[in-house]
Amino acid sequence: MSGAVLVAVAAAIGNLLQGWDNATIAGAVLYIKKEFQLESEPTIEGLIVAMSLIGATCITTCSGGVSDWLGRRPMLILSSVLYFLSGLVMLWSPNVYILLLARLLDGFGVGLAVTLVPVYISETAPPEIRGLLNTLPQFTGSIGMFLSYCMVFGMSLMPLPNWRLMLGVLFIPSLIYFVLTIFFLPESPRWLVSKGRMSEAKKVLQRLRGREDVAGEMALLVEGLGVGAETSIEEYIIGPANEDPEDQDISADKDRIKLYGPEEGLSWVARPVTGQSMLGIVSRHGSVANQSALGLVDPLVTLFGSVHEKLPETGSMRSTLFPHFGSMFSVGGNQARNEEWDEESVVREGEEYQSDGAGDSDDNLHSPLISRQTTSVEKDMVPAAHGSLVGSMRQGSHANAGEPVGSMGIGGGWQLAWKWSEKEGPDGKKEGGFKRIYLHQEGIPGSRRGSIVSMAGADAPADSEYVQAAALVSQPALYSKELMKQHPVGPAMVHPAETAKGSTWTDLFEPGVKHALIVGVGIQILQQFSGINGVLYYTPQILEQAGVGVLLSNLGLSSSSASLLISGMTTLLMLPSIAVAMRLMDIAGRRSLLLTTIPVLILSLLILVIGSVVNLGSVVNAAISTVSVVLYFCFFVMGFGPIPNILCAEIFPTRVRGICIAICALTFWICDIIVTYSLPVLLKSVGLAGVFGMYAIVCVISWVFVFLKVPETKGMPLEVITEFFSVGAKQVAASKDN
Repeated sequence: MSGAVLVAVAAAIGNLLQGWDNATIAGAVLYIKKEFQLESEPTIEGLIVAMSLIGATCITTCSGGVSDWLGRRPMLILSSVLYFLSGLVMLWSPNVYILLLARLLDGFGVGLAVTLVPVYISETAPPEIRGLLNTLPQFTGSIGMFLSYCMVFGMSLMPLPNWRLMLGVLFIPSLIYFVLTIFFLPESPRWLVSKGRMSEAKKVLQRLRGREDVAGEMALLVEGLGVGAETSIEEYIIGPANEDPEDQDISADKDRIKLYGPEEGLSWVARPVTGQSMLGIVSRHGSVANQSALGLVDPLVTLFGSVHEKLPETGSMRSTLFPHFGSMFSVGGNQARNEEWDEESVVREGEEYQSDGAGDSDDNLHSPLISRQTTSVEKDMVPAAHGSLVGSMRQGSHANAGEPVGSMGIGGGWQLAWKWSEKEGPDGKKEGGFKRIYLHQEGIPGSRRGSIVSMAGADAPADSEYVQAAALVSQPALYSKELMKQHPVGPAMVHPAETAKGSTWTDLFEPGVKHALIVGVGIQILQQFSGINGVLYYTPQILEQAGVGVLLSNLGLSSSSASLLISGMTTLLMLPSIAVAMRLMDIAGRRSLLLTTIPVLILSLLILVIGSVVNLGSVVNAAISTVSVVLYFCFFVMGFGPIPNILCAEIFPTRVRGICIAICALTFWICDIIVTYSLPVLLKSVGLAGVFGMYAIVCVISWVFVFLKVPETKGMPLEVITEFFSVGAKQVAASKDN
């Protein structure tokens, strides 16, 4: 995965520049005031600092839609250009007005980077390390702040500190970022697939994953194009087909799914069962946790939790039982494939199959998603037209898809498959269509060899190996009901470019998307009002009380230099904590980290309130305040710092991800402005103890919100996450109706 890691590190430099800028302006404004004589004009002074926030807020309003239109990479390139230009203009800045313009340009660059870097990393990272890689922006941002404080502190020791040089140095790292975005960062493969540029997406995925065969993940990305399809939860038992003699007549049972592997003679069968899957049980009845919370816990949270609670200890479905559980795309292995499916070939495409009572087929119909090659297994199993896999599907058998990622299928223990299903229409005629299935193993086999998992309604030989699996079943993204009505020869599939013609505002009102927006916007609001700005504002005062300022003054440092050094030391404390969070993000998970770290924030704020109200002596007060601030910073950057942006980059469908991220980011910036400028007013009206008390109350509300509404998304493919939101939203609606 080194390709994905290096790309994420390069993209996260955009956040390093944001951290660099935040710290630099905090130091430079001390000298800007003196040169332009702004001591009597606090409004102009505040505007110089705030102009970056204003620029970020303005650019965020359109960044999402433009990134959905032009792509993620062009927006990151534009961000680096804006950083570079703002650095040069700040280096020049002959007056306040030019400086304000430069700060506005800088804000544009900050807004694009903060909004789109998490999206870009989420869309390029493999599910297993997506949390780790998406914590990089927080880490690089803190590194940027620390390096900037060190630089400004060094300059403050000069006889005549030059604020233009402090601010203008930004153009050097931004030039490095520009070179990386141009020559190293590829376009997001998910965005490329959404535009039908399949060949480019395949090459990017090959580079990111470090292997040639990425057809399974390509299929997954295509499936992520749909928004709002009807999704149901089904349950299956999966076992080797060749151990059950009934499997020789697989076409007799249209409820079974045939799963093909790349090796000749290797296949398995998934049989539908009821009442065994934890996911299925939860989806029908709700969990004990849900009932114990008086029904307040979102069904979506319970659904996600049921998946993570039942992960097998020894790995995925593939690694536990089927070491060659492969992709339908690699059946046969060496045959030529038709993968040149780009926007130049926007035609209805699909593999041939035998239609009802007719042998008509069109050899000119091709599909990049369903290979045309065949094996003796298929010929022996199913009498399909030309032995094709879709022919097998048409006869009631099914094909597995999803190239193994490591040993995890499409990621997180999920496998991708399709099936052909038929039902009688109103006129008595049979109507058929494809169904897409995300399969997930649940539980651990009773034994590595020689035993079975007993399933209701499923008899199996005693020397077989079986697993139970839950499945999300939905209509494929490329399936067209309109084309099906025309009774085509071949599956009614459309080109991805036709499926994702662009997001519309109506997509935002699809129940799953609306549900995800509530989670994303809610957690961004609560993060900003949880007190980080207030604690940052108060930190120098606390450390001054602790005697750090006196110690630094004795070393001959001026008050300005001492303040900068204190801020740099505070930032340095964050780095080890963020490193721990990076390690835990994909192990403990996002939800677990939030539920664990927020109580520490509450405790730290309450101690600060007590320290402000109760006089325990100057030494004791300073000591407990210092410890509280350090604890607050360390646990904030482990949880509430990076996780809101990580979650927002994961929970929206590809087609509307840009717009939804922009809405969440706009919420972030507006709340940032409100909190920053309300703090001095609140300090005057309710005092320090009142402010920290309010922040503690918000943190309590945040914990409740996370417990009730925020699901655990670790290790799951983005497409599966959005499918769960769709299912969960419909369950919420159904429960309200009941």
